Amino acid sequence: MQTDSNRRDFLKLAGLGIAVSGFDKTIPKQAAIPRIQKFNMSGYAAPKLEKVRVGFIGLGNRGMAAVERLNKIEGVEIMALCDLRGEKVNEAKKTVEASGHKPGLYHTSPDAWKKLCERTDIDLVYIVTPWALHTPMAVFSMNHGKHVCVEVPAAKTIEECWQLVETSERTKKHCMMTENCCYDFSELLTLNMARQGFFGEIVHGEGAYIHGLNDLMFSKDRFYQMWELNELSQRNGNLYPTHGLGPICQVMDINRGDKMDYLVSMSSNDFIMGPTARELASKDRFYQPYVGKTFNGAMNTSTIRTSKGRTIMVQFDVTSPRPYSRIQTIVGTKGSAQKYPLPAKYAQGHEWLSDAEYKAVEEKYTPPIVKKIGEMAKQVGGHGGMDFLMDWRTIDCLRNGLPLDQDVYDAALWSAVGPLSEWSVAHRSNAIDVPDFTKGSWKTNKPIDISMTLGGTTQVKI
Repeated sequence: MQTDSNRRDFLKLAGLGIAVSGFDKTIPKQAAIPRIQKFNMSGYAAPKLEKVRVGFIGLGNRGMAAVERLNKIEGVEIMALCDLRGEKVNEAKKTVEASGHKPGLYHTSPDAWKKLCERTDIDLVYIVTPWALHTPMAVFSMNHGKHVCVEVPAAKTIEECWQLVETSERTKKHCMMTENCCYDFSELLTLNMARQGFFGEIVHGEGAYIHGLNDLMFSKDRFYQMWELNELSQRNGNLYPTHGLGPICQVMDINRGDKMDYLVSMSSNDFIMGPTARELASKDRFYQPYVGKTFNGAMNTSTIRTSKGRTIMVQFDVTSPRPYSRIQTIVGTKGSAQKYPLPAKYAQGHEWLSDAEYKAVEEKYTPPIVKKIGEMAKQVGGHGGMDFLMDWRTIDCLRNGLPLDQDVYDAALWSAVGPLSEWSVAHRSNAIDVPDFTKGSWKTNKPIDISMTLGGTTQVKI
């Protein structure tokens, strides 16, 4: 088992220290660099895998849950487990051994995760680590012949976004950002309704990550080595945009018929984290380094205009004492949807559908993936079952040679809103162009359709 000093050395020696820097000052220059697409990963179907051999890096809160979910999916062989903490590795080992898996264990050296990626008997590396490690680990994995599932956001800078894109294109390995909210039941229903024309032409979308995490941010136990508090103490923007943004982009066919054009972002002052740090430091010297820090604004609002003239609004607030919300509003020429406050509502006119009308719509538009696996997903759990739907769908696509629902262009674009928003906030909310990570192929890429294209051969072990 490693000491805290060993763990810090691991991050330093790997060149991936979790200390975070300010916003990417070179964004305008990077956005203007001409890029040539080496291979179009949109719609790419990798060769079928009879079994998907998986290695996990990161076994904290979300990592352990991911191990437990994939442990229940047929056709998955858990080959390796990696974390800085030996106790976490052993805990995960006990979980999967009962199902017949015999994973290799990685935690005793600074480059342990690299050794996992270098193995030749792993097909998919599942990365659930602090944000600063996402891109370096994903790039290293693809360079060693592995498909990648990487937590949100997949990248912190525009240059990292391009690294992901160009590595995936060169290696022809999938890089899927595990944006689980795209697989929530309401979002899947809304996507299928949009595909069937319920809303008419899509005009506008609103999403958010509004989640009161202030107490958890300052918890000594929740986020390993306080990494997320460190992020918010050194950056200012829309730092976690993908949960609200991903489902909207799918409905709007972003990267597949439309693209983001430019973005404007504005942050309020911080009214909560600074005072919390001062109060805690008055009782516990552990918090003294956070006193006087300029924390991320209490509320960030970012607006995006697409090439087709649609608009998107995305908000980020993790400190205010507000009920959880991802908003999830879709507005079209014939109808609209709004998920929060729950329950979700739909309209084709100026009034929401009645309960009876909603039930009829739900029955008509519930997509096949929910009909097939939805109830089992709810039994397994994970944010109400959407985590399991995401993992099952990913494994089923890999086993049946289907394109993944989210490709590397989605991972890059949805993540890019973070650094782009930081630049806009720092420049008096000026507009900034959004890079086209598809390098023009958005004009011909075909829309994804989670709701209809199922391999459907992968079973669940409950």
